[in-house]
Amino acid sequence: MAGTILITGANRGIGLELATQYAADRWRVLACCREPQMAKDLRSICETTSGRMSLYPLDVTDNERIRELAIQLKGEAIDILFNNAGIRGSDRQSFGNVDVEAWIQTLRVNTIAPLKMAEAFVEHVARSRRRIIAIMGSIMGSLSENASGNQYVYRSSKAAVHMVGRSLAVDLRSRNIITVLFHPGWVKTDMGGASAPVSPGDSAAGLRQVLACLSQKDSGRFYDYEGNERPW
Repeated sequence: MAGTILITGANRGIGLELATQYAADRWRVLACCREPQMAKDLRSICETTSGRMSLYPLDVTDNERIRELAIQLKGEAIDILFNNAGIRGSDRQSFGNVDVEAWIQTLRVNTIAPLKMAEAFVEHVARSRRRIIAIMGSIMGSLSENASGNQYVYRSSKAAVHMVGRSLAVDLRSRNIITVLFHPGWVKTDMGGASAPVSPGDSAAGLRQVLACLSQKDSGRFYDYEGNERPW
């Protein structure tokens, strides 16, 4: 049965594929990105959805805009809140050469924003049938899988958001809200690069399949796009 999904960072890559696939499956899609008027591909897809997709301007580092959007969508039941927006950060991420200002900005986007989105939209999610908060994590934030070091900015932002998701799972358990974290694979996007082996379409399709099968026992867990549970 179709539902409603809100996706951040819906203008490109995996976010765009998620928006496209859910809309094609007759879901109501609330697609958010910083500048919808500049998101040519997203706008083009939106025009083919017979009104099932709506576009909203949203900078996820702007807490006031997050609150305004939550008020604008008051009364909506959001089955899946998908915190997809993310950045890699500066190229300066090696030991002795970390760009601190870029690090702070990366934490705002990758770590703090998913929490602020959850706080703003928790009532919308609680009102729905599926009640899922999804957060895009990464095996780059896995402590046990880090054997190569480096990438301090991106790794730390994803490790931190993993903890955000685990805490949300605990805090929202009494409301029967499922919080799940995802590793999308090494995906051929602007962030992943042209040599990545996984297409955005395959990653999005896999994430959708996992989301469709979630239950309360999965809350607080970390899965890849193929449904495998990954180590923290």
